[in-house]
Parts: sequence; C-alpha cells; structure tokens
Amino acid sequence: MRRIVLDTETTGLEVSEGHRVIELACLELAGRRPTGRHFHRYVNPERAIDFAASEVHGLTAADLADKPRFADVADEFLAFVEGAELLIHNAPFDVGFLDSELERAGRPRVSSLCSVKDTLEMARELHPGKKNSLDALCERYSVDNSRRTLHGALLDAQLLADVWLAMTRGQETLDIVLAAAEAIEIAAHDTAPVALTVMRASAEELARHAALCERLERASGGKCLWVQLAGQH
Repeated sequence: MRRIVLDTETTGLEVSEGHRVIELACLELAGRRPTGRHFHRYVNPERAIDFAASEVHGLTAADLADKPRFADVADEFLAFVEGAELLIHNAPFDVGFLDSELERAGRPRVSSLCSVKDTLEMARELHPGKKNSLDALCERYSVDNSRRTLHGALLDAQLLADVWLAMTRGQETLDIVLAAAEAIEIAAHDTAPVALTVMRASAEELARHAALCERLERASGGKCLWVQLAGQH
C-alpha cells in the first residue's frame, strides 16, 4: 500500500477564523519503507501570522512573502497524494485546513482522492490515558527528536513516519501474509503456459537403475514396482 505521511504549519489554530496553511510536507512510504520521494512547500498565506503561531514554528509573513500561493501548488500536491492513504497526527486539524485551501482554489477535497488515517486516534487506542503528542510518542518509542526545537512540517512528518512504523511494528507480519496471499491469487489466475525442462536419464544412469531393481527383486523375491510400471508403457 502507498502511504503519505503529512503535516502542515498554519497562521493560527482556527480555520473558521480564516487562518491559512503556510507549510506543507508529505513523505511517501511504499508498504512500510520510505521511498525517498517527498513533497515540501512553503506557502504565502496572504495574511498575517498570529504571534503565538510564529513562536511555535518560527515563520513570519516576511519569510513567506516571496513564496507561491497555495493555489499555485495545489495541483502538484493533489497529484502527489492521489490514491494514497494519508497518515496525519490529529488529522481533522490538517484536513480541515487543506480542504479550506483546496475549496478556495477550486479543487476537490482531500477525502475525494485519498483515505485518511489519524495517528493520534491510533495512539490513543494503544495508550489510553497517556500523553500522545508527537513529542510524547517520540519519547515512548525512542525516536530521536532532539532537532525539534521548533515545529516544522517536514521534520514533523519525518518523526511521525518513524513513530508510525514503531506503533505498527506488528503490522509487518500481516503485510507479508497479505503480499503472499496476493501472489498466490495472481498465480491461480495466471493461465500463461509455463515452459518445463525435461531432463532424460543417461545410459549410465539407466544401467544403475536397472541393477538396483534387480537387487531389490532378489532381496524381496517379488517383482520390483518400477519394473512393473516400466512394462506398462
């Protein structure tokens, strides 16, 4: 399965107040392995950034003044994620912002092109009553987050990928079983002819086989089965 680990940074916390996406990062996984492909863009939000938000991610309006608008990168983003399962920590937050941006740009919503898995909900099911922030999960699963002095979409996506792999380690066996079942299913429906190699016994091998049959007949006092079968053909 193709999965995309996704994270965003925004101008503020409430999409209903007109806050916008300012950074978008996506990392591709094929099965359970990073492919090395990623999509990462800074975006000009065309509005002010809340001071509290800047303190979290360190980005200011001046930093983003020369960056493209979301509408300018929307098609490239959708092409990258189409058909994948998105892995997002606190998915309603990011998907809400992305859908708002896509609607503003006249593009389809995320759910029309992808399925979404909320890793925060997964963590809460695995660790009820415990802290399940990305930092808490990094500590729990021994994922090095020492570089995370500020929030950044690309770094957070990389950390989330490591956390998700640790949280779903038991899934690896299931993936192998499913892959094997798929291979068997394909083979069962494959009607293409298979070329078989026929290796005929040499004269020396036939002579040794005949001598063995003779010894067996002397020892048993009966007719060797191989000799009987040979006499039928």
